[in-house]
Amino acid sequence: MSNKGNTFRQAGNSVSGKRAPSKESTTFKKEKSQKPSIPRDYSDAQQKTVKILGILLILLSLAFATAFVSYLFTWEDDQSYIAKTNGGWSTLFSSSEEIHDETVELPVVDNKLGKFGALLANQFMYEWFGVASFLFIPVLFILGYRLLFKKSLLPLYRTVVYSFVAIVFISVTLGFLHGFMADTPHMLEGKFGFWTNKLLEAQVGVVGVGCILAFAYLTTLILLYNLDFKFVLFSNRKSRSLSEDFEDEEEEDSYSANSLRTKVHVEDDSIQSVRESFQRPTSINERFQSNREKNLQEELERPAFTHHPIPEVQIDPKDKVVLTFDDSPLERTEHTPSISFTIDQPENDNEDEEDNMHIQENSSPSITIAPQAEPEPPLEVAVIPGLVVEDIKEEKEITASDLVAQFGQYDPKLDLSGYQHPTLDLLRDYGTGKITINQHELEANKNKIVDTLRNYSIEIESIKATIGPTVTLYEIIPKPGVRISKIKNLEDDIALSLAALGIRIIAPMPGKGTIGIEVPNSSPEMVSMRSVLATEKFQKTDMDLPIALGKTISNEVYIADLAKMPHLLVAGATGQGKSVGINAILTSLLYKKHPAELKFVLVDPKKVELSLFKKVERHFLAKLPDEEEAIITDTKKVINTLNSLCIEMDQRYDLLKNAQVRNLKEYNAKFINRRLNPEEGHRFLPYIVLIVDEFADLMMTAGKEVETPIARLAQLARAVGIHLVIATQRPSVNIITGTIKANFPARLAFRVLSKVDSRTILDTGGADQLIGRGDMLLATGSDLIRIQCAFVDTPEVEQISDYIGAQRGYPSAFMLPEYVDENGEGSGSVDFDPKDRDQLFEEAARLIVMHQQGSTSLIQRKLKLGYNRAGRIIDQLEAAGIVGPFEGSKAREVLYPDEYSLEQYLETLRNN
Repeated sequence: MSNKGNTFRQAGNSVSGKRAPSKESTTFKKEKSQKPSIPRDYSDAQQKTVKILGILLILLSLAFATAFVSYLFTWEDDQSYIAKTNGGWSTLFSSSEEIHDETVELPVVDNKLGKFGALLANQFMYEWFGVASFLFIPVLFILGYRLLFKKSLLPLYRTVVYSFVAIVFISVTLGFLHGFMADTPHMLEGKFGFWTNKLLEAQVGVVGVGCILAFAYLTTLILLYNLDFKFVLFSNRKSRSLSEDFEDEEEEDSYSANSLRTKVHVEDDSIQSVRESFQRPTSINERFQSNREKNLQEELERPAFTHHPIPEVQIDPKDKVVLTFDDSPLERTEHTPSISFTIDQPENDNEDEEDNMHIQENSSPSITIAPQAEPEPPLEVAVIPGLVVEDIKEEKEITASDLVAQFGQYDPKLDLSGYQHPTLDLLRDYGTGKITINQHELEANKNKIVDTLRNYSIEIESIKATIGPTVTLYEIIPKPGVRISKIKNLEDDIALSLAALGIRIIAPMPGKGTIGIEVPNSSPEMVSMRSVLATEKFQKTDMDLPIALGKTISNEVYIADLAKMPHLLVAGATGQGKSVGINAILTSLLYKKHPAELKFVLVDPKKVELSLFKKVERHFLAKLPDEEEAIITDTKKVINTLNSLCIEMDQRYDLLKNAQVRNLKEYNAKFINRRLNPEEGHRFLPYIVLIVDEFADLMMTAGKEVETPIARLAQLARAVGIHLVIATQRPSVNIITGTIKANFPARLAFRVLSKVDSRTILDTGGADQLIGRGDMLLATGSDLIRIQCAFVDTPEVEQISDYIGAQRGYPSAFMLPEYVDENGEGSGSVDFDPKDRDQLFEEAARLIVMHQQGSTSLIQRKLKLGYNRAGRIIDQLEAAGIVGPFEGSKAREVLYPDEYSLEQYLETLRNN
């Protein structure tokens, strides 16, 4: 067996050889620490600039701290200032009078650093990194302190790098945690953390973002601190290396103190003295330190050891001998022998211990150490049973994929799963649906056109005819050198020669390089609604809101998507087919959509045009909660309905914001895949189509009260699935105002009586040259398409309504949010007059006490109210002492434990 590292010898030389380098190393470190951190070879001007820059950075850090800390308490007012001035940093150097001249109401800025503090804190904490921006403060201060005093509080490079890494990590982490915290302001994570988290979440999901953050944090800890993940396992140890003793000093001391020791008797006094001189040290470090100091002192005092013979120790190989010793200096006399001990120990011992614990070996005579005549029984070692750790099975978080796998996708049609779409048998087929070609009429019209053009010295190369239901399009290609404007000016002359009304010249034809002349047919063909809806183009369309308008000049079925228009303005003189066009739009949507996917808000000031659809109230119509009739005819109710739609629009935008989607289609797809929680107020959102049959009457009676919500809906409601179809028979500028017209890019014009009306509705002429009876022009942007509207008669509409109304429907019509006009609104103060309490005050109080949650969102969801009204009710409940004050992100405390005590209190309020 090898004895490496297990022999004690004189270690004087090794000790002296190792302490000298230690002193030199200490001296070198002291000299290195005395070097200046910044070179001082700057010129005088440069030193002044550096000092000024240092002062500026320190003051800037203090300004940052003041603005940031103040922003934590005044962020609502600061954001209100920035939003209302609508200028951001551009208003920093504008005075209050200048802002007032711009008709902007200037709010109060409560930030301790004024306008600059509000803008600065909002930029860093809301627009950028959230509360992590506080780390900019120490970075600026440390940099300024170093420049000013030429001393480093912390290593500059590492401080800057660590700070910016921490800013990014904290911002993204708070953005991740924001999804699990309700009613927390976005200033905690800032836009950087919020949108970074949402971008990652869209790619890998919430669990993936959590894993990425955990990996990033653990990687950072390993790179910075070399984090050790070693787990210590407790077991019976038969042997340990000396390197393990250095790592686990206390465990080895405790283990060695309880080890089984064999006591031996040594007859020789010198052996007994040696045995007594070795004692267990308190720790291995103290033993080595003491050994080095004593050996060094002995080396200086005495030249060497005197060697004496050592009696040989005979030990039973079955017995294990454990020697306890310390390295306290021996009394080295002439009778002190040199001893050779052999210890059962691994060979890979520490080099330092080998040097300090090795004493020169000699071949002196040995003395036999006999065991005691009556040895003491060995100490019993308690066997500690192994610790069995049972793995705890954590409950797996239920994800959207698990819900879809278990229950399938959410089906909004399940409530009316037996609903059947109307059949085509309910519609009549007018005519054959085929175009009859009258060759004699085509040839006569062609000759008249050519002759008329030749009379004005206009030669043509070719002419082609395209036959439509009511109009035939003649496309001519003039010879080179002929001016198009010359042909355009002959419109009336061509109409005179053909002896026909409704001739329209298109010069040039878009994308064709020809000039088109539209001539009405002598025997027009009627386009039935059945022939349009029965086509494969309509049956297999994937449009969200398909409306079959009719057929074009080329006899093709024209289907438009109302969801992409996104609003439609319809105008035409009386009796030109405007009401039939409205019925065609409604019929198309009824044939294509399920009641769960679409709701109509019908406004009929004439009271008779849309009354046929009353029977589909429980399936497709929407109304206010307190209204009896779903089809609105009263002007006062129209105003409330339009404002209610604005509230519905705002609520939908809040849902889209919380779901992090941009439009209704994405939101519903996310809800169907069960990625949105209904307990948080999310629900399937149907499309809502507002149809106003006679808009001129509303503008004459209500004016701005109608125009404002209509304009607001037209500007904002497209993304949340609310679309408008506005019809009028008076397309004048005081009815179709510039505000409304600008938000209706799609316009449908039936025949009007003057060019002025045509320009009002289409921004160009042409509508005055239509022939009526469903002949119309559709303008979508720069395109102008002539269509023959599909005809659907009143009996057909009635049959469709009866067919749908006979099926099982919802308990009531779709309820819009309740709207309370200015006369019914509260004062908005904290102390409410009992007479000004909301009508739903008691119902909201019972709801709050029943759920024991004083939350505005709870009232908003359960009672289907807007946020403003729900906020007023919660303020009234606070003033009445039913709920506690506002507590930040937490819900208000409910002060009544049960409904019985609440009813007693409400009875007291009624009596007072």
